[in-house]
Amino acid sequence: MVALSFLSLRTIKPVVLLIGLLSLCACSAPNRITTTVVTPLEQQTAPVDDSRLLDLAVLPFDPGLENIKSDDTTISPTVRTAEAHYLPNQLADTIQKTGAWGAVRLVPSHATVVDVYVAGKIVESNGEKLTLDIDVSDSSNHHWYSKTYTETVGNYAYDQQNKLQRDPFQGLFNRIANDLLEYRHKLPQDEAKTLRTISALRFAKDFSPEAFSGHITETPSGQLEIYRLPADNDPILQRIDRIRERDYLFIDTMQEYYDTFGRQMDNSYQEWRAASYAEMVSVRELKRQSMTRTIGGVAAVIGGILAAGSNNGSSRAAGTLAIGAGAMMIKSGWSKRGELKIHEDALTEMAQSLEAEVEPQVIELEDRTVTLTGNVEAQYQQWKALLREIYQAERGGI
Repeated sequence: MVALSFLSLRTIKPVVLLIGLLSLCACSAPNRITTTVVTPLEQQTAPVDDSRLLDLAVLPFDPGLENIKSDDTTISPTVRTAEAHYLPNQLADTIQKTGAWGAVRLVPSHATVVDVYVAGKIVESNGEKLTLDIDVSDSSNHHWYSKTYTETVGNYAYDQQNKLQRDPFQGLFNRIANDLLEYRHKLPQDEAKTLRTISALRFAKDFSPEAFSGHITETPSGQLEIYRLPADNDPILQRIDRIRERDYLFIDTMQEYYDTFGRQMDNSYQEWRAASYAEMVSVRELKRQSMTRTIGGVAAVIGGILAAGSNNGSSRAAGTLAIGAGAMMIKSGWSKRGELKIHEDALTEMAQSLEAEVEPQVIELEDRTVTLTGNVEAQYQQWKALLREIYQAERGGI
C-alpha cells in the first residue's frame, strides 16, 4: 500500500510541479526597459555666418505599411500615413531649434532643391515604442549617414498628473538633431559654400538646362561636382534667383499647411498614443495570461486523467479535482482571449476616430486655391510647372 501510494505520488508530482510553475509564470510579467531621462537638445553656440548656413529639408517619412501584418489590429494604415507627415514635422521643428541651420522645412520630395535632405522610415510606432530609420544626404548626392533610432516609454509619458509639455518621444528627435549637428561640425569649412552653390546650380539647370548643364558634372558614382561657375551678373541666373525666391515662398506656404496639420492632429494623436500604449500593455498581459492559463489547464486535465486511473482512492479523487481545476483554467484562458478581442476592437475604433480628423486642407495662393491632399508632391509639381511658365514669360519665350 505504501509502495502504491509512492507510485501515485510520483505520477502526480510532475503535474503538480508543472501547474505550480505555470502559476508562478502567470503571476510574473516580463520586464520592459523604459526611461524617464530625455536626451537634451544640443544647440549651436558659436555664431555662424549666413553664407555657411545650410538649408535642410525633412521629407515625409515612409510609413512602412509593407511591414504591417494583415491580422495586426493594433496598427491602422491610415494612422500610420498621418504619422508619416506628423513625425517629420516634429523632427524639422526640433532641428530648427538647434540654431545650426538655415531654413528647416518639411518638403514633399527631393524635387525641392535644398542643401541637406533628411529621409526617414517608420519601423514601429504604437504609443509605447517608436523606431525610425533615418537617412541623410546632401544636394551633391553625397550620402552622409544612415542610422536607426528607437525609444520606449512607460506610463509616465502619459500620466495626466505629471503630464509634460513635450512629445513623449522628444528624446528621440533630440538625438537625431544632435547627430546632425555633430556631423555638420565635422564638415570642412568651405563645404557649406560648395553645397549652397551646387543647390543653386541644380535649381538653375532645372529651369534652363541649355544655359546651366555644363556648370555641374556627375561622377561615375553619381555625385555632383562644380565644373565652372556662372558670372555674378549673369542675367539668366538673376531671373532664376527671383524664381527661386518665389519657390521659397510657396514652400513656406506648404510648411504652414504641415504646421496646421500638426496642430489639428496633435491633441487627438497624443490621446491616441496614450490609449494605444494602454492597449499595448493590456494586449501583451492578456496574451500572456491566456497562454499560461490555457497551457496550465491542459496540463492539469492530462495529469488528472492519469491520476484518475490510479488504483489509489486518494489519487483518483485528486485526479478528479485536477480535471475540474484544469477545465476552469482553460475556460479562464478562453475568457482572457475574449477580453483581448474587446481591447483590439477598441484600438481599431480609436484609430478610426483619429483618421476622421486628418482631412485635406485648402490653402490660398496668389492666383488660385490649391487643395492639399495626401498627394502633396503632385501639387508641388504643378507649382514647379507654373514657375517654369513664369520664367519663360520673363525671358520673352511666350
